Amino acid sequence: MVKVMIVDDHSLMREGIKQLLEFDGNFRIVGEASDGDECLRVLNLQNVDPDVLLLDINMPKKNGIEVLQELKEKKIHDGMKVLILTVHNEVEYLLKAVDIGVDGYILKDSGSVELKKAINALMNDESYIQADLIPALNSRLVSRDSDKDKIEQLTKRELEVLVQVANGMFNKEIALALDISERTVKNHISNIFKKIEVADRTQAAVFAIRNDIIKLF
Repeated sequence: MVKVMIVDDHSLMREGIKQLLEFDGNFRIVGEASDGDECLRVLNLQNVDPDVLLLDINMPKKNGIEVLQELKEKKIHDGMKVLILTVHNEVEYLLKAVDIGVDGYILKDSGSVELKKAINALMNDESYIQADLIPALNSRLVSRDSDKDKIEQLTKRELEVLVQVANGMFNKEIALALDISERTVKNHISNIFKKIEVADRTQAAVFAIRNDIIKLF
């Protein structure tokens, strides 16, 4: 009997998954939560010890990525497997979840066969990423590797300037913040655009945000 906890902010989704799994007879629901904070509270209860946590990405208070991060950092239920539920357009979340150490990832509109297949894979100490998500994931991984190469070309000063650009600062403000001339700022920005292959400040800001560069400084 596989013990499962369901975390989703939609009660109908939780109820549907619960009925589906309990009807099978090989699964038992041992906990439910409607947001990230409640999930962590429930998991801290002594009588809640799931084998698998079904975790929605988009939730109030704490989203699925934040919950996953806390579970890993604090080693909460260290042996518990985490299967994230998502929709097609959340590939960036998938990448973050993979980096943190998620065990599996499936679409919220999956059928019962896919869900049970994923849970059973996790229980056999295998990872599981739904086939429908792999092409988008591979494409983004290639893009991320390309971004990494571009970032490595930037000097420390250029990274500092890029952060200021991403924060919406004008050249004069950047010059004052970094104690350099506006002409130097212009030169840095020109070099940055060439190295990361963007055409304007907006694209540069998106690049910085996408690659978490704004968290470096």
